[in-house]
Amino acid sequence: MSETMRRPESDGQEAAPGRQKSPLAKALPLLALLAGGALLWFVFDVGEYLTYESLQQHRDWLQQAVAANAVLAAFGFIALYIVTTAFSIPVGVVLTVLGGFLFGALPGTLYAVIGATAGAVAVFLAARSALRETLRRRAGPAVRRMEAGFQEDALSYMFVLRLIPLFPFWLVNLAPAFLGVPLRTYFIGTFFGIVPGTLVFAWVGSGLDEIFARGETPDAGIIFAPEILGPILGLVALALLPVVYKKWKARRGA
Repeated sequence: MSETMRRPESDGQEAAPGRQKSPLAKALPLLALLAGGALLWFVFDVGEYLTYESLQQHRDWLQQAVAANAVLAAFGFIALYIVTTAFSIPVGVVLTVLGGFLFGALPGTLYAVIGATAGAVAVFLAARSALRETLRRRAGPAVRRMEAGFQEDALSYMFVLRLIPLFPFWLVNLAPAFLGVPLRTYFIGTFFGIVPGTLVFAWVGSGLDEIFARGETPDAGIIFAPEILGPILGLVALALLPVVYKKWKARRGA
């Protein structure tokens, strides 16, 4: 799992001499994403539509739309996931449950992972262009220690951040961009790291009709149940094995 961190100037993102972009120009992609998210959340109030109550109210129509054109519905779902993730709108759990409800646990997981990864990559690229060098110069000891961890084994740390459901998804999208994580590492860690949690919520969504029939709403806290969190923590331990081995080998060689 180990992957060596590349220096920031080697990732092909620096402008040629004499053509350096201004700080504002670098920040424009990230500002556009933030503005788009604020517009959708506060002006168009998309959060009002992406709720369990709204899903229950429109479930028959949604099922009919998928039955009429499953391929178009799948692409529409992925596009919606990309947009909401790129704009950092906190509806990922509801969308994942919706994906499981409409397409089944496994297809819903796949579509959600594709959409979430694509949206996260958009945030990563925008944030890396805008603020990375500024934040690295002003970073405190804690951030520098985190950066050292990423430099030691970036892929393992990316898997851990994605597997542990204790950190907000938008925060994990941003932090690696500020700490010089290569795009390839970020993509692999994100795509595969979010699969376990996504599968849990898509599986919940696949039984949504029964949940609604009982007059209940899906329990997002199910991921913290011991029988579910236990295997995820096992994957975290597995992801950290390369880091532990490196430290052990370094101490033996000291």
